[in-house]
Amino acid sequence: MKKRASLPAPLRPVLAFAFWIGVWWIISAIVGSEVLVPSPPAVAVRLFALFGTAEFHLSVLFSVLRITAGFASAVLIGTVTGILCAGSKTADALLSPLFGVIKATPVASFIILALVWINKEIIPVFISALMTLPVIHGNVREGILKTDVQLIEMARIFGLSRKQKLLKIYLPSVSPYLTAGVRTSLGLAWKAGVASEVLCFAALSIGNKLYQAKVYLETADMFAWTVTVIVISMIIEKILMSLITAYQKRKRYDGNKKPEKSV
Repeated sequence: MKKRASLPAPLRPVLAFAFWIGVWWIISAIVGSEVLVPSPPAVAVRLFALFGTAEFHLSVLFSVLRITAGFASAVLIGTVTGILCAGSKTADALLSPLFGVIKATPVASFIILALVWINKEIIPVFISALMTLPVIHGNVREGILKTDVQLIEMARIFGLSRKQKLLKIYLPSVSPYLTAGVRTSLGLAWKAGVASEVLCFAALSIGNKLYQAKVYLETADMFAWTVTVIVISMIIEKILMSLITAYQKRKRYDGNKKPEKSV
């Protein structure tokens, strides 16, 4: 049986990107109104024009700082609570309803409540962390609970220290779950963070620029800022995943490396 011809791996994302740009262009041509659906060239022109302004770079910078701060806080807190709930049934019983409420409550409700509680410039940090927290918590908790019981028993028999158990058993078990949680929640942090910037009118933010474009019916600008969010989110995810992969490879190399014999 003949093998089906397939495209080279590097070409697949390029062709997929070109396909969806073509779909977008066709829809724009069918609608026939740049106000409703601007064409890809019109959006590209506005994006390059915005890119040449200092306000664009400051808005992107402050949005990145706010959302990254919220995401990093969620990873730290979620890891701690995940470990706590995996090791204590009481803590798990107390915190599980809280995370359930966070997952079930609409983002807009939290943003409106946050407008009453805290300064509007901090709201994107708070919302990004809040929406990301249940994902990180759940994945860390699940990774610990799924740790091989036989490995834990073997560690106890051989008298491994807590540090050795953490590095040799629990960390390798939790790592895939945490990596999956980070990948999933990073996009969620950006969606929630930009949405909060829109509703709280945070100064020098992508969300604020999206709102202004909507008010003045500058649809090409709305598309340009949306493309900016997508591109930045993808770049940050790529960098973060590359760092995690490099760290995991280094740890595997260090674990497999044989100790040198003394002469």
